[in-house]
Amino acid sequence: MAAWTWRFEKADGTEVQPAVQPEEFTTQGDAESWIGEYWKALAEGGADQVTLFEDTREIYGPMSLHMEGAEESEDASA
Repeated sequence: MAAWTWRFEKADGTEVQPAVQPEEFTTQGDAESWIGEYWKALAEGGADQVTLFEDTREIYGPMSLHMEGAEESEDASA
């Protein structure tokens, strides 16, 4: 069975310990729901971005945990 996990990083890609300890998830949806619930606490705890893995395969990322990045992206596309 596949395990879905997050890697927590600073903006430069350096791995950091998360402020909220995640579990190993059995589905991508569960992993994404968890990050949706805890992203703010993770960002406040020092993580700038996350990358999602299925076992050892990178699925996507890095994805910013900062709201400013999302707002800037929206402004750029307008």
